[in-house]
Amino acid sequence: MTQHLAAPAAPTTGTTGTHTGWWRDAVIYQVYPRSFADGNGDGMGDLEGIRSRLPYLKDLGVDAVWLSPFYASPQADAGYDVADYRAIDPMFGNLLDADALIREAHELGLRIIVDLVPNHSSDQHEWFQRALREGPGSPLRERYHFRKGRGADGAEPPNDWESIFGGPAWTRVADGEWYLHLFAPEQPDFNWEHPAVRDEFRSILRFWLDMGVDGFRVDVAHGLVKAEGLPDIGAHDQLKLLGNDVMPFFDQDGVHEIYRSWRKVLQEYDGERVLVAEAWTPTVERTAHYVRPDEMHQAFNFQYLSTHWDAAELRGVIDASLAAMQPVGAPTTWVLSNHDVTRHATRFANPAGLGTQLRTPGDRELGLRRARAATLLMLALPGSAYLYQGEELGLPDVTDLPDEVRQDPSFFRASGQDGFRDGCRVPIPWTREGSSYGFGSGGSWLPQPTAWGALSVEAQTGDPSSTLELYRSALLVRREQPGLGAGDGVEWLEAPEGVLAFRREGFVCTANTTGRAIRIDVPGRMLLASARVRTSVDGTAELPADTTVWWAV
Repeated sequence: MTQHLAAPAAPTTGTTGTHTGWWRDAVIYQVYPRSFADGNGDGMGDLEGIRSRLPYLKDLGVDAVWLSPFYASPQADAGYDVADYRAIDPMFGNLLDADALIREAHELGLRIIVDLVPNHSSDQHEWFQRALREGPGSPLRERYHFRKGRGADGAEPPNDWESIFGGPAWTRVADGEWYLHLFAPEQPDFNWEHPAVRDEFRSILRFWLDMGVDGFRVDVAHGLVKAEGLPDIGAHDQLKLLGNDVMPFFDQDGVHEIYRSWRKVLQEYDGERVLVAEAWTPTVERTAHYVRPDEMHQAFNFQYLSTHWDAAELRGVIDASLAAMQPVGAPTTWVLSNHDVTRHATRFANPAGLGTQLRTPGDRELGLRRARAATLLMLALPGSAYLYQGEELGLPDVTDLPDEVRQDPSFFRASGQDGFRDGCRVPIPWTREGSSYGFGSGGSWLPQPTAWGALSVEAQTGDPSSTLELYRSALLVRREQPGLGAGDGVEWLEAPEGVLAFRREGFVCTANTTGRAIRIDVPGRMLLASARVRTSVDGTAELPADTTVWWAV
């Protein structure tokens, strides 16, 4: 039964109804609920655990918390298969827990952004179950993509589309029809041409806005609308899924009408509620379409996340990202890690400087040094930044998980995504010792490495050389420096090869992306550095390999 709750108060850092543009320079922290904190000791993270750790996030210095899905779900894809969009899965708690979490976050001045999964539902969703029971011709089937198969007996899928998780994007049901799922078979795609689907999601938005959430991160925002007629792609074009061409099932122009209608819903509410697009697009210019003034507020910058630790390549992506957002007046976002990719402390452990998925630990020391430098570079750029839980501890991916404990659905398929996302989802450590290093009293749903205690919040707190204290200092300086945060451009400065140097108001950032120390002229007073930097009386400083420094000028 749905519980009806009064809306929580707005965050104490802003005034309801006042236009602050908070999202233009916000630092937003992603919580993966399974792996953040376990409040009831069952080995699985939950809303009670998250609520108990909100003061930690306040002290860290973030502005908002983005929660990955916690809805009622069979958990075929870790909650991205939603059975009921208005209910909390019992493993995470209930609506009263969600209400308490939102209220306490607001009391601490933190905003709450929740994940919304509109491209597909669970196959256990009421609509889909009725569609199966009622058979061909059911009006409920029109809310999904049911089709007859090809061939004499309809035994071939309706088209040649492949699932992102591997294998055909179609599954045949007992009565002979097929349904479309761009991800797992347990995740049937909605038909967004159907008015009932559009009405339902506007209602879902209002349900959570009434609960007091401050915005939505929209999963697969680029996938809702499919090309008319669901045409074949062809073997050659299948290989260009994220290439230069718009695919029949991704980034169709029809999605923008949907987000314009959602923006109108958000405008009915006080407090500047926001929409954030997870939109994998061929170019940053296509990404900018999602953040036009009457659509979403932000879109993830995946082009930046996928960039090598290389000065020339980084500068190119930074320039392109800023230039793409300027015409639409939207802030650029920056992100280095999330729940779907290898943590950047492990990606950068590869001497080549990148790999969005890695299966080996690489050079741990090199990876952490580059990760710290990359974080300071990211936080110095104009716009909004996203942090993924545990990156402030310098956590690497756990690359040696036994096959029998893995739960990523794509791991069990022969092709598609690499299937190693579990490595970035291992529960984070809070204490040096104890059951699951303080994650909870009942162990953890994925095994934690024995070295986890040394990386814990407890072990790093108060250590000025720790990654946690670097993040705390960086977010404090970012808040205090007027030249940081919002903005739409940087002034590039001359610098040695392999060094990025740019100026913002009263501030200069220098980042040495090479594996050797480089001497530079000191541009001002040192505010913060990702590694120890020596300055000389002659007005120069030696930037160690893979080091970023902030200067006040």
